Amino acid sequence: MASSKNYLEFVLEQLSGLDDVTYRSMMGEYILYFRGKIIGGIYDNRFLVKPVQAVLDKIAQPSYEFPYEGAKEMILVEDLENQVFLEDLILAMYDQLPLPKPKKKK
Repeated sequence: MASSKNYLEFVLEQLSGLDDVTYRSMMGEYILYFRGKIIGGIYDNRFLVKPVQAVLDKIAQPSYEFPYEGAKEMILVEDLENQVFLEDLILAMYDQLPLPKPKKKK
């Protein structure tokens, strides 16, 4: 099942206090970036983030889920109504995320 554009727009609105949240559509789902680093994505209308320590510190009982078959587990963010929590979560995890891989030259 693909994610809806409405769900993506809702999550982006909740993250609107952050200065550089972008997304890329990928096979009916959406990869989310913060300041150029992948933070997670929207998969089957679920907001999943990378399982870095900052996320584990802020979500007491994390729910691990697979974004799609064959992928690594990610953490489901359930408290989408709390905009302050979401922004704090993304800011906290930023320094623990890997830098983007350099693009290959054609």
